[in-house]
Amino acid sequence: MKKIAIIGRPNVGKSSLFNRLVRKRDAITSDLAGTTRDVKRKNTVIINKQVELLDTGGLDKGCELFDKIKEMSLKAAYKADIILYMVDGKGIPEDEDKKLFYELQNLGKDVALVVNKIDNDKMKEKLWDYYEFGTDAIFGISVSHNRNTVELLEWIASKIPDSDIVKEEEDDEEEDIQVIEPEISDEEFFAEHDHNIDDEDDGYIYWDEEEVEDDSIFAQNDKIKEFDENDINHIKIAIIGRTNVGKSSLLNALLGEERSVVSSVAGTTIDPIDETIEYKDKQLTFVDTAGLRRRGKILGIEKYALMRTTEMLENANMALIVLDASEPFLDLDEKIAGLVDSNRLASIIVLNKWDISKREDHDKIIKEVRDRFKFLAYAPIITISAKSHQRVDKLHDMILEINDNYSQRIPTSQINEVVEKALRRHTLPSVSGQVIRIYYATQYETRPPKIAIVMNKPKGLHFTYRRYLTNKLREAFNFTGTPVLFKAKKRGEK
Repeated sequence: MKKIAIIGRPNVGKSSLFNRLVRKRDAITSDLAGTTRDVKRKNTVIINKQVELLDTGGLDKGCELFDKIKEMSLKAAYKADIILYMVDGKGIPEDEDKKLFYELQNLGKDVALVVNKIDNDKMKEKLWDYYEFGTDAIFGISVSHNRNTVELLEWIASKIPDSDIVKEEEDDEEEDIQVIEPEISDEEFFAEHDHNIDDEDDGYIYWDEEEVEDDSIFAQNDKIKEFDENDINHIKIAIIGRTNVGKSSLLNALLGEERSVVSSVAGTTIDPIDETIEYKDKQLTFVDTAGLRRRGKILGIEKYALMRTTEMLENANMALIVLDASEPFLDLDEKIAGLVDSNRLASIIVLNKWDISKREDHDKIIKEVRDRFKFLAYAPIITISAKSHQRVDKLHDMILEINDNYSQRIPTSQINEVVEKALRRHTLPSVSGQVIRIYYATQYETRPPKIAIVMNKPKGLHFTYRRYLTNKLREAFNFTGTPVLFKAKKRGEK
């Protein structure tokens, strides 16, 4: 599959073109220079040929962050087969653009000059200035108005071999892509997402009380969710934590290559960046998410980064909760871990920067983590240094083991054996003189494991007894790294 890199200075419309070509708003766009920082990848079809599209950060000079963005963008261009060099047609040709364009041409690749923001016929006159670049592959377009893009698409398709032609399928009608971000006030945004960050309520939900559908275990007791081999062999792992704890460094260490921009600037990662590797016949997709701050410190484009992070968590199976071991833990760390808990994800607590930690000894720090994150008592803890790669290699096997726990289904007979022993050890307390009985228990879903408890008075099952049953199940079966959820229902209840 051919790789196409979209290259150019900041604010020329690279991410908007990327969104147009992948047919959805995937990359965050704004007028802020440096919105795109990492290289974003997506497979798409141009005309009838499949390609891998790369959206890169702006080629600009300045601080440490912008220098690293430029370096990573140029690396992507050197590895690409086709390069789209974008410029802003509303300005005049820049000498720096010419220099970079000639440098890319000398690589022997197919390079096109894409002059964006040619929004009307009068603006076409501006194109003449850009013939100074000395190329016939010049295209004047307007991404925001979707003007004059057909010729560019045909040129791209002509550079891709027929072996990459894909069969046409009947797709749903494509939505009209608006590359300009919608207006949303801070009040509207936080009214919708206030429960995620800086909520004063520290209560966490341990038990899943949602209604069960009619085709569930309670309608047909033998109806158990079966394994989907493709599903359980593909593990989607979110790397989450507050700013500057080392999430991007961890992603690079896990992949064994520099995939995400790392700098001392807080909030370096904006767009969630995903990368998939093969490990022991499993697909591991790691997603480096934007670092989260307290609500009052979330500025501008970071609002959209937070939206993408919460969407990504809804689609993940597992989370690596990254904490900075070299600094005291914060209340915000607990809030972020609460996002993982509320999404019922398998999880590993990663204590990063262990090599520079000057705090108390190992046992004291582990105890502090356990005291602070009691709601994630099932999550294993690993101490690492993403920068030096210390113990990072152990994470791959931990992920596979926890995925097995997260995806397992325990036979009903074995679950009931544990429940019966638990009942003999501690009988269910009565409620208002009424005897509470458990008839049987069975697992009705995986990822995470969900246990149905069928009984005469479901409301009589106190949360302390549920916790007692959870502990007994964890003693009997390996549920390390995964939540275990219960639903109490009457026999035959639909």
